[in-house]
Amino acid sequence: MDRRTFIKLSGLLAASLSINAGINIRGSVLANDYEIVLLKRKLNELETVDNTLDISELMKIVGETFIGTPYEAGTLDVNMKEELIVKLSGLDCVTFIENTLTLARLIRKQRLTVEDFREELKYIRYRQGKLNGYLSRLHYFTDWIYDNEQKGVVKDITKETGGKILDKEINFMSTHTDSYKVLKKNPDLVNELRLIEEEISQREIYYIPISKVDEKYNLMKDGDIIATATGIDGLDVTHTGIIYKSEGETKFLHASLKSKEVIITSGELSEYLQGIKKCTGIIIARPE
Repeated sequence: MDRRTFIKLSGLLAASLSINAGINIRGSVLANDYEIVLLKRKLNELETVDNTLDISELMKIVGETFIGTPYEAGTLDVNMKEELIVKLSGLDCVTFIENTLTLARLIRKQRLTVEDFREELKYIRYRQGKLNGYLSRLHYFTDWIYDNEQKGVVKDITKETGGKILDKEINFMSTHTDSYKVLKKNPDLVNELRLIEEEISQREIYYIPISKVDEKYNLMKDGDIIATATGIDGLDVTHTGIIYKSEGETKFLHASLKSKEVIITSGELSEYLQGIKKCTGIIIARPE
């Protein structure tokens, strides 16, 4: 076998193994290269989308392109040192939101390049858009909404949609450090984390009670970001997705742990929420 044939076959085998294993080679150069290939394909695919469309329409269009993408949890926590992770081959509920929003914003800006994607993703994922260690990542989703509202990326419309105060202390991460390997190995971070949690707890956070969600459908738009508020002590949100209007119905487009892929719910949002344990309602953030 000559060198050229060997290289070609090796590339094909690596791609095949990556696909079949859900890119189960995270952290390697090959995995990173494969993710960049996927990103370039996605960017090329979206080149023809009309950039004058409303951001809500762009969120829906981009979100649809992820349907069928495998669910994969923990993709941002593979390394002890915080770094910007670009991964489209597997998504959880938050990375689905972040990647969809990043791409929708880049379409509007007509800046569909790999470097622009990385910069935009970093801007959305990290506090004040700056990557500065593990705690610069916006771990609590209400904090994610707050920070991205400050940056002009989204607007929290929950209060104006008839929301009620979500009165609870946020401290789940600092009281469950064994569930977070970085905190477990770096206990010195916990005091700083507690300060972040105290600040979140002092904010006025609103939610739409689960019994009122279907009454608000007419106020929701395609692409609105939905976070499910929870009754779990110390925690604000357990799941996220986006509104998907279809044939007069208000559905939910999300990375589903149960279905193990990105899907659109068969029923409407309210019906889906009834199946989430301890779900108390929703928080709505509208992309800007």
